[in-house]
Order: sequence, then C-alpha cells, then structure tokens
Amino acid sequence: MIARTSEISRKTKETEITIKLCLDGSGESRILTGIGFFDHMLTGFAKHGFFDLELTCKGDLEVDTHHTVEDVGIVLGQAIREALGDKTGIRRYGYFILPMDETLMLCSLDLSGRPYFNFDTSFTAERLGELETETIREFLYAVSYSAGMNLHIKELAGENNHHKVEAIFKAFGKALDEATGWEPRNKGILSTKGAL
Repeated sequence: MIARTSEISRKTKETEITIKLCLDGSGESRILTGIGFFDHMLTGFAKHGFFDLELTCKGDLEVDTHHTVEDVGIVLGQAIREALGDKTGIRRYGYFILPMDETLMLCSLDLSGRPYFNFDTSFTAERLGELETETIREFLYAVSYSAGMNLHIKELAGENNHHKVEAIFKAFGKALDEATGWEPRNKGILSTKGAL
C-alpha cells in the first residue's frame, strides 16, 4: 500500500507556509510556526493521529497570532484533502471522546466533502503562552472548510484552559485517524451517492 501524502506551499503578504503530510505515518513531526504553544498542540495532533507532519510558517507575528493560526488551518485542510485522494476505502466517519484530567472533550467528524463546523466550548483565558485562545476556533474552522470536513467539537466537562485546548487537538487527531483509516469491507466510496 502506498502511503497517502501531500506537500503544499502557500505564500501571501501575511504568511509563508510549507507543509508535508503523511496520513499513514507514525506520529513524527517537525513544526515551527513561531508560536510555541501552537507548535505543541500541532505536535500532539500529529502524535495521537499517527500522522507524519512537517510544517513551517513565517507569519506576521508582530501584528498578532491570528493570520498565522488561521492560514496554517487553511493549508493543513488542503493537505488533508489532497492526501485523501478520492477517499476510496476509508471509514469516512471518526469520533473520539478524550479525557484530560478534569476535561472531557468530544470530537466527531465526517469526511463528506461538505464543510460544516460546530464549536461548543469556551475559554476563560485570553491567551495560552503567546497563542490567543480565540484563534483556536478560527484554526479548526479553516481546517474543516479547506478539507471539506464536517467537524464538531463539544466540551463535555472542563475548567483548565490548557487542558481544554490540548484535549481538542488530541481528540481531533484521534478522530481524524479513525476517519482516514482503511475499512477492509469497503471496496469503494462509503456513500450511496458513489462520491465524497
């Protein structure tokens, strides 16, 4: 079986991003966005999803973190979509409920080709490290729309902001790993329409 990979570069006046993604990896990553906490979260996403991920971003961090975080989401979504190809043989759906101390976070997704995003959680801290917490939603929204993914994030319990954000990224990795995984009984596209 050939590993499903993609490689994308994107340059704007606000960010310059390169990404290499392998969906059939071992969780190895090398990430440098200039935002330490964001790098840590993307490392957890890759590790727990068993994705090999190389990502560099040079962004206008002298402004704030918004452009960097949102644009990384756009490019990651594109990379996921490209690596999936025509989606033959995949499970399509994935979900995970991840505990992290007092936090319990649900992530459920469908690689339907039809983007939709629901984000049911909140943060009481404005930033974690240098990362503005309001950009977490923007990142996930960008991934879901660029990938053509129906993505739901729901907080079932939680108090600590660090735990909540980390649980989101790890649950997202686990759910995406399940959805992109092979279903041996599925010989084609998992849709009555015949296409995703």
